[in-house]
Amino acid sequence: MSRLTDQYRRPIHDLRISVTDRCNFRCTYCMPKELFGKDHEFLPRDQLLSFEEISTLVGLFVARGVEKVRITGGEPLLRKDLEKLVGMLKAIDGVDDLTLTTNASLLVRKARSLAAAGLDRVTVSLDALDDPTFQRMNDVGFPVTAVLEGIDAAAEAGLGPIKVNAVVQRGVNEHAVVDLARHFKGSGHIVRFIEYMDVGTTNGWRLDDVVPAEEMVAAIDGVFPLEAIPPNYPGEVANRFRYRDGDGEVGIIASVTKPFCGSCTRARISAEGMLYTCLFASAGTSLRDAMRAGDDVGAIVDSVWLQRADRYSEIRSSQTVSIGSRVEMSYIGG
Repeated sequence: MSRLTDQYRRPIHDLRISVTDRCNFRCTYCMPKELFGKDHEFLPRDQLLSFEEISTLVGLFVARGVEKVRITGGEPLLRKDLEKLVGMLKAIDGVDDLTLTTNASLLVRKARSLAAAGLDRVTVSLDALDDPTFQRMNDVGFPVTAVLEGIDAAAEAGLGPIKVNAVVQRGVNEHAVVDLARHFKGSGHIVRFIEYMDVGTTNGWRLDDVVPAEEMVAAIDGVFPLEAIPPNYPGEVANRFRYRDGDGEVGIIASVTKPFCGSCTRARISAEGMLYTCLFASAGTSLRDAMRAGDDVGAIVDSVWLQRADRYSEIRSSQTVSIGSRVEMSYIGG
């Protein structure tokens, strides 16, 4: 198999594909309620990629080197009959790792059917362990216990090791870093702490709100000594650290303070079929329209990736948040 590479010789390896732009949370760093309120118009059903179109696109990307496919949203479990799509994607030869990112609100109900359909793993978003903080961040009053029940259900269904993602913001939930590390230490699950990023333009991002990776590592290391370990594969976004007592590991995603553009291997497709080559992109390429018009979608993918020169995080500054428009995280799945 010939792997497609871009202008910086970065191979394509990971595909993140959104199945819906809808979500039942209103997380302040992603879909703030004041902008995604009751009157917000989400995509009509006929504009969403069908499961057949998604499967076709995944096959095209696998032929170009993709091995890891992640289903995202919005909240992907809101998409009806998602298990059918999981089965279709799992049947594609070359999809070695099929995963899903979720807020876990529907995991208790869905975990077993997703596993039976062929899903390998899930990643769950959980930004704090205390309800006052977590509910303030998800902004719909969803309780921590329900997320933890979803994680347990996923583990029982065999959808592990489960990764737990926490976006850390100064003055909001930096106190949760050690709490989360403590709770999941020894569980077999991996917590990954994410520097608050300036994805899109609606979350009011400021550089002062970022808790640097080094500060998070130091906070955990002060209670549970850590040591750095190598990545699982080239292009892995999280810096890995294991507990010196052998009781598991944590990850740190430091997109702001330690950009990893130089090894980025990810392509992203929105729910309506727009291809983006960077999480911070301002424009994409419609694969849906090309596919429905009968155009050579594979040639379009080749052209887009071969011309790819994104390195937003490497050139980020305190001023970049005000420069131009960027696609929202809720639209392409983070």
